[in-house]
Formats: sequence, C-alpha cells, structure tokens
Amino acid sequence: MELAFQPTDFLLPANTDELDRWPCIACDQYTSQRDYWERAERFVGEAPSTLRMIIPECWLSEAETRIPQVQQTMRDYLAAGILQTAVRGGYILTERTTPSGKRLGLVGAVDLEQYDFDEAVHPAIQPTELTVVERLPPRVAVRRGAPLETGHVMLLANDPMRTLIEPLYTARSRLQCVYDVELMLSGGHLRGWAVTDEADLAKIDEVMRAQQAANGGSLLFAVGDGNHSLAAAKRCWEEKKAVLGLDHPLRYAMCEVVNLYDEALRFEPIHRIVRGIGAAALIEALTDALPLSGTPQQLTVVTADEDTVLPVPVGEGELAVSTVQKVLDQMLKDNSAASIDYIHGEEAVRSLCADGGTVGLLLPPIDKNSFFDILNARGRMPRKTFSMGEADEKRFYMECRRLA
Repeated sequence: MELAFQPTDFLLPANTDELDRWPCIACDQYTSQRDYWERAERFVGEAPSTLRMIIPECWLSEAETRIPQVQQTMRDYLAAGILQTAVRGGYILTERTTPSGKRLGLVGAVDLEQYDFDEAVHPAIQPTELTVVERLPPRVAVRRGAPLETGHVMLLANDPMRTLIEPLYTARSRLQCVYDVELMLSGGHLRGWAVTDEADLAKIDEVMRAQQAANGGSLLFAVGDGNHSLAAAKRCWEEKKAVLGLDHPLRYAMCEVVNLYDEALRFEPIHRIVRGIGAAALIEALTDALPLSGTPQQLTVVTADEDTVLPVPVGEGELAVSTVQKVLDQMLKDNSAASIDYIHGEEAVRSLCADGGTVGLLLPPIDKNSFFDILNARGRMPRKTFSMGEADEKRFYMECRRLA
C-alpha cells in the first residue's frame, strides 16, 4: 500500500544571516489589505525570500508578468547556491508559536494519486470546501514551469490519541534543528527539526499504515489550508503523468500535517465583506432565505453605523454559512456591480466597513471536535467556511522541494 504521506528531500537557505527575511505568509492572506504586502516588501528588501517565489492573491491581476519573474527567481536561487539540501529522505517536525500557543506539524510529501478535488470522488485526502476551478489557472501556470515548490498547504489529521506528531516533539532534543526563526510582521516564531533516523521513519510508517488501514475508505486527511494550491498541483500532475511516469517528483506536493486535536489549532470563521449591495437589501434577502426550524447560529451584519444580529436556524450537521453563501451568490449574480471578499478577523472586517460603502457579515465559529463528523456526513463545506487561526497564524513558506 502506497502511503498517502511520505518523506522527501527539503531545501533550505544556505546562509542563515538573514533567515528572518526568508519565510513569508501564505499567498491567500490579506487579499484586501495590500499595505501588509507592501510592508513585507520593505522588510525583505533585496534579501533572498520566499516572497519572491509566490504571487500574493492581491496581485493576481498582474500574474501574467509576475509568473516569469517568480520562476526565474527560483532558477537564480538554485544557480547561486542560495538553497541547499538540508534534509534527505525525511520529514521536518515544526513548532509554530503564535498567540494561540505552540502548534505542531510534520512536513512531508503528499501523494497526489490519493487526493482529488472532484466532488464525485472520495479519496483518502479531500478538500474541506468546494474548489473554485476558476481560481486555479494562475497557480497552475506558476507550478507548470517551476523548478521548485514552496508550500502553505496544511492537512488535518484525525488523531485524537496523538500518535503521529506528538511523540516526535517529545523526543525533539535528539533531532537536528534545521531552522529557528522569528517570523515577519507579527507572525510569531518557527522552529523545525529534521526527522531522518531510520527508527523514527519506521514508526511514522507504522502509524500512517495503521491510520490508512483503519480509514477503511473514509476521509484520512482533510485539506485545512491551501486547497486551491493543492488542486493546482493535482492538475499539473494529471497533465504530465502520462509522459513522465508515476515515479516523478510532480506526483507529490509538499504539505504540513497538523493534528486536528492540537490545542493551539483554533478554528475561526472566515467573514465576508460586500460592496455594491446595501445593508437593508442584504438583511431582507437573508431573512427571506432563513430556514423555519433548526438550532440558531448568530450572524452579525456590520455597517459603519450599526450592527444587526440575525439568528440563522440550521439543521443537524449543517452550517449557517451555507445559507449565507447561497444568498450572496445569488445577489452577486443579479448585480454585476457588486463584489465580495473573504476576511480573517472581526477587527479587519470592522475596519473595512468604516468607509460607509462596505457591509460586513460576521459568521459564527465552527466546533472543530465535530469537524470530521460534519465532513463525512455532508461532504464539502461552502468555500471559505473556516480558517485555522487568525491571518497572522497561517503557515509561512519556509521549506522548498525540487519539482524536476
């Protein structure tokens, strides 16, 4: 049985003098707050950085010109020896310190043959939310000609007995530390250890095989973050595998596995802001669409002047965001001048609504302890349903892996 999650080789910066400039936050953060990315640009300056290897979503309109630059930067970093192989045939154990605590992870390579974003397919690794295929082309274009990947994909493991990651962390003093870095712009701290010892690899193999066997065809890993990046990797692999054969680096994508039951892993709702639709019309449409029965979940409509609280009844295994998103999708379809954005954090929503022309929707949280039950019962959630922590707690690009 081929493991869904496997060891691989990792590249890291050879020079650690400016290591704090190297990692940057996931590209799908701060999409309506360009000042964050402008501050990141100023902080990095001329230093080598993963910021030069990605396209932040707020700059996707410039993707056509930025993609060649990104791919050339990767080739330049390899040619100049800026990156070196730091881990061979292993994993990287991570410790991310944020205001929520110390979140643990294990970085490796996921087998794209055991993942699919098609709703009709139910492999071992599945998205938690619907994949918007229209968002894939820029990501596919970056990966299609890239010699390297650096990832922000996070997979959730349903491991209440803490058998996969936590034993390694307990024994971290005997592992080689491969990075220890303060992250830019209030990102917290990140440490990583190489996991290459044969006994450790054998134990991970044993745990993974036991989990896959116990899985019995149901969900093994849920894609918690980076769904569209992983979908782009899948699409690139499907394009090439007939030519390249099944034993090629493109078959795999670098991901970090995090235990759903990690105390520092907080689930936060992803809120909405809408422009071009008035609060009164939005409240009327939402009220008309509300189910007549169910357990109420609280939705707050925010404007510059006031908050309006709407109780949204939901049935067992359902979520308020399902009703809200259907209403928004229809209103956006009927009004070509309207627009929507997905925002992490209540403070950011209220700040954006202060201009008087923006309406915010604060969604209720999700209970992560019932997360896999909800997924197995209802399938994919609506897009942008939840976030694993606040924006600053998202995964930072750090490790690299060769694609050729």
